[in-house]
Amino acid sequence: MININVKYTVLPGFSDTNRENIERFLASFRELDHTKFRYQVFVEEDGLTFYHHSAYANEEIQKQLLAMPQFLEFQRQRDANLKGETEMKVLKFQGSAGSFDNIFGNFDAPEI
Repeated sequence: MININVKYTVLPGFSDTNRENIERFLASFRELDHTKFRYQVFVEEDGLTFYHHSAYANEEIQKQLLAMPQFLEFQRQRDANLKGETEMKVLKFQGSAGSFDNIFGNFDAPEI
């Protein structure tokens, strides 16, 4: 299992576009075998700081997702509109309890 956390902050005028780009690549991810990965995106109350948590069953599915055109376009635009540096951490799974499957649906952008 491969677990990655990524944190970044975008420029204020780019937040809405970033959200749209995220929704595009997530839609393309939903077309794949969802039993081999989990990809979640969270945003802080400032509306500018995003966290991506991804978990992959293996390197093959990780490479497949990260090479998808919608994801590559998201990264290109995000990288051009960053405020500061992107932080990435590889995590080792410790454990979990409970299940939020199907609770975190697609939501409109939060009120800021």
